[in-house]
Amino acid sequence: MICSCILIHAHAQPVVYLVAGQSNAQGMGDAALSTKAPTNAWQYSFAKDSLLPLADPCGFDELSFKPSASGSAWPSFAAEYSGKSGRSILIVQAARGGSSCTKASELGSYGTWAESGVLFSNSILKTKAALKKTSGSLAGIIWLQGERDANAINDKKQTANQYKTGLKNLIERFQLELGDIPFYIVLTGYYRDHPKEGFDAVRKVQEEVAKEMRNVFVVYKNTHRFLTKKLLQEKDGIHYTQPALNELGTAIARRIITIEKRKIEE
Repeated sequence: MICSCILIHAHAQPVVYLVAGQSNAQGMGDAALSTKAPTNAWQYSFAKDSLLPLADPCGFDELSFKPSASGSAWPSFAAEYSGKSGRSILIVQAARGGSSCTKASELGSYGTWAESGVLFSNSILKTKAALKKTSGSLAGIIWLQGERDANAINDKKQTANQYKTGLKNLIERFQLELGDIPFYIVLTGYYRDHPKEGFDAVRKVQEEVAKEMRNVFVVYKNTHRFLTKKLLQEKDGIHYTQPALNELGTAIARRIITIEKRKIEE
């Protein structure tokens, strides 16, 4: 409650970003190496209905979402965004490791963003609660997801076209519930020692969707280089290291600021 009051009085109407997806959206990095978030950066807890200073581990164990294991991309994102824009920022983290975009690619209890799952509806619930708490404006959705669906394509459990239909449907549902806001996609990276075909298919679909749908943008493409740059964790070969997450957060912020400036000028 105290944090909320400080934010509302000192930084009226923070800019709000919903961060959604699977484990790389959560962040499986190292908080000790994470960028320090600025003092005007916050994250929202649904369970407490309160704002807390943004710091790793980011996120909360609530509504079927999970916090970062240690470090994430979001302090670096907030530092760059706030530093360049001068605005206070609120992160609404809604990520769950292993979650799928489509029902066909759902794996066990990890959940899905398809209409049959609870992740989408819970992300809307959490976002609307955060907006009500702060009177802030929702500036966009940052989406990091696709590894589960890429594996499903490799396993012949779904096609690239099925994934494309599912991703488009998800974006339409978000924009129906939250308004015609930007949907920012981080292209999916690779999985060490696993076939690239499914991951290339997912990346191709993500770029196609950004070209075909209104207000959908790719904000980071170079995740495929994390494999050769040794920015994937040694222990699992799919999660981004903290240096990668720091780079990712900074780059996303820069790209979003560029897009926002272009929209203002139009």
